[in-house]
Amino acid sequence: MITLEDVARQAGVSLATASRVLNGSTRQVGASLRAKVERAAAELGYRTNLAAQTLARGASNVIGIVVHDLTDPYFAALADGAMRVAAEQGLLVMVGATHRDPEQEIAYVASLNAQRVRAVLLAGSRVDDPHVTRRLREELARYRANGGRVACVGQDLLDVDTVAPANREGAADLARALAGLGHSRFAVLAGPPGLLTAADRCAGFVEALAALGLPEPVVIHGAFDRDGGYAAARETGEATCVFAVNDVMAVGALASYRERGIRVPDDVSVAGFDDITTLRDHVPALTTVRLPLADMGAKALTMALTTEPATALTTDPAAGSNTRPASESTAISATALTTDPAAGSNTRPASGSTAVPATGSTAGPAVGPDTRPASGSTAGSAVGPAGAPIMGPAARSAVAPATRAASGPATEAAKVSGGDVGRRVERVVGEVVLRESVRRHG
Repeated sequence: MITLEDVARQAGVSLATASRVLNGSTRQVGASLRAKVERAAAELGYRTNLAAQTLARGASNVIGIVVHDLTDPYFAALADGAMRVAAEQGLLVMVGATHRDPEQEIAYVASLNAQRVRAVLLAGSRVDDPHVTRRLREELARYRANGGRVACVGQDLLDVDTVAPANREGAADLARALAGLGHSRFAVLAGPPGLLTAADRCAGFVEALAALGLPEPVVIHGAFDRDGGYAAARETGEATCVFAVNDVMAVGALASYRERGIRVPDDVSVAGFDDITTLRDHVPALTTVRLPLADMGAKALTMALTTEPATALTTDPAAGSNTRPASESTAISATALTTDPAAGSNTRPASGSTAVPATGSTAGPAVGPDTRPASGSTAGSAVGPAGAPIMGPAARSAVAPATRAASGPATEAAKVSGGDVGRRVERVVGEVVLRESVRRHG
C-alpha cells in the first residue's frame, strides 16, 4: 500500500508539506512544491485518506492542551489564556496533565492524534534528554502529517510554532536588580538539573552574578514545586538573598523560613520567577520576574489555529499608546515608565505596576507592594503600604532612579525555516518586579 510517506519521499518534500497538498489543508504551499507532490502521488497511485482530509480541513471542533501540572498556577494561567481563545472560536477543549512525565506527554499526543483533534498546544519545559525530545518531535510530525496543527510554550526544540520565555535573560535581569540592592551572598533554589527551564534560569542568574564580579551562589537542586522549595530553603546557609527558579518554590521557601523564625525580608530576602496570580495577596509580597502567562497561552493557541501570524497590540515606548505592528507575529510588550526622583515614589499615571524593566535599565530601590492599575508597568522605587518610603532619605538618594527601558517591546518575533515550511517563534522577555520580600542589604 502506498503511503503519504512514500509520496513525500518521491517528491523530495517533508511529510507535512505532502499532507497539506493532498489532505486539503488551508495552509498555503508554493506552486512548484504542490506540482511535485501531485506528480509524485499520480506516479505512485496514491489514494488520499478521507479522515486525514477531514482533520486538515478543520472539521473537528476539539483542541487538546497538554500541561505538566494543573495544580501549578503557572500552567493554569497558560491554559486559561488558551481556553479563552478556544471559546471565542467555538472550540471545545481537552486538557491533559503529564505530571512532568515525558513518556506521558508523548502518549497524550498520540492519543490526540487518534482522536483527530484540530490542534494541540503543549505547555511546559523540555527535559535534557535528546532521545525523548526526538521521539516527541516524531510523534508531533505524525500528527501534523495527518493535518493537525501544533504550537508549544517552552523551549524551541520541537520544530513547531513556539512561544519561548526568555528564562536565562529574565533571571539575569533579576540578579542584576538584586545585586544593585547591595546583596552579594546568594543562594539559588535551582529545581531539577535535567529540566531545561530550571537550568536556564539558574544559569542566567549565576552568569550575571559572575559578570558583576560577585561570589558564586550556593546552588541547591530539588523538586520544581512548593515542597522542593521548602526543603531546599533549609540549605541556603549564610545567603542574604535567595532566588527560587519559580514562584511555587519560593512559596515553599517562605513557609520554611517562617516555621523556623527566619524573617523575610529582615533576615533573608527571597525572589521567584513567573508572577503567578495566586501570590498577589501573599505577605510579604514576592519579588519575581513577571511573565504574561495568559497572553502567552492565548498567543500560542492562536498561532496553532491560524495559517498566518496574528497581529496584536504592542506598546510604543515613545508615545505610551497602543499601536498595531506590521510584523509577522505578536509582540507581548510591557513598557517601563520613569520614577520621579524628587518625590521618591512611583509616578502613577492611569496605568502601571511596580516593575523593573528588562536589560538596559537601572533597578530602583527595594520595595513596596505591587500596585495593579489597568495596564503597562512602572519602574519601581521604594514605596510602603501607605506610599511612604521604606528606606530613609539617605539610602534612597544613593540609588539611581529607574529609567525607561531602551530595548522596546518585551518580545522578539521571528520566522524560522524548518525544512520547506516556515514556523514562528516568539521569545517573551519578563519584567523584574521588586516587592516586599526583598530589601536593601548593607
